Amino acid sequence: MRSLNRFRLITFDVTNTLLQFRTSPGKQYGEIGALFGARCDNNDLAKNYKANWYKMNRDYPNFGVNTSPRLEWQQWWRQLIAGTFAESGAAIPDEKLDNFVNHLLELYKTTICWQPCNGSVDLLQQLRKHSLTDNKLKVGVIANFDPRLDALLRNTKLDRYLDFALNSYTAKAEKPQLAIFQRAMEESRLSNLKPAECLHIGDGPTTDYLGAKEAGWHAALVHEKSYSYLSKKYGTDIKRNHVFPSLYDFHKKLSDDAVVW
Repeated sequence: MRSLNRFRLITFDVTNTLLQFRTSPGKQYGEIGALFGARCDNNDLAKNYKANWYKMNRDYPNFGVNTSPRLEWQQWWRQLIAGTFAESGAAIPDEKLDNFVNHLLELYKTTICWQPCNGSVDLLQQLRKHSLTDNKLKVGVIANFDPRLDALLRNTKLDRYLDFALNSYTAKAEKPQLAIFQRAMEESRLSNLKPAECLHIGDGPTTDYLGAKEAGWHAALVHEKSYSYLSKKYGTDIKRNHVFPSLYDFHKKLSDDAVVW
């Protein structure tokens, strides 16, 4: 882990980096929908969830925090969930919709829906051990997420390894915007911290890797696709030796001192 000595701040993305869904939102939504009398095909739900996710992000970026009039994040999810079921042929009746949405929002704070990604807990434990012997290192999270992030990290017991967690809704900026990386540096409370002393690790080629690099940080990309696919699609700014199939592989290479920044 010697190659980490140059860093004073290490941050992680959450979804598909530290945590992953136990089952797809389509299947999970289908199971909960059935409890509320809304029965539809899980494949339709998965397809329409994805379409509504892109539509809501296009029309109301960052869970609606900067739209005018401002959309509360709960309302953002209400629209997404209502649209997903309506387009799947099982619209939730108005009188049931609020209860249904609240039930889903609460459920997605818990281990019923989430589990750790391969290698995430081991790496966080190692970093925590490292930071206790070296007070210079802080570990945090930067996620394009709504304010449920803190509860999710508590419920999955990842909070014990972190010094802070920054969600995009509260920060009023989302990755890959420079502002959220700068805000993370402030949240670390490290004096005279320089971007070159920061490392961000995530699964988003644009949001995580290129966003961090643009901010002057170092970056590692955890992604199942090959380097040739990623460089073709996102450009050669993505460096081959900073792409890893999982955090387990990243940790292994770090332990072997095989990562050069």
